[in-house]
Amino acid sequence: MPSPIMKYFAFEHLPKGSAVAAASVAVFELACSMEATIPDSAEKSAGLRKLLEAKDCFVRAALPPE
Repeated sequence: MPSPIMKYFAFEHLPKGSAVAAASVAVFELACSMEATIPDSAEKSAGLRKLLEAKDCFVRAALPPE
């Protein structure tokens, strides 16, 4: 059963081909790899939370300037 946090790595709602989607997809792929290869533990949960935090930063950085 996947970690509940994995739902927050979704990217389907983002505009296809955008820089924001590209950043989100890259982090999603890493999250999936970690979910599949690392045994469940408190450290895995912490790592996925920090990766989600990083995803938020990357997505904001990829937003077009206002």
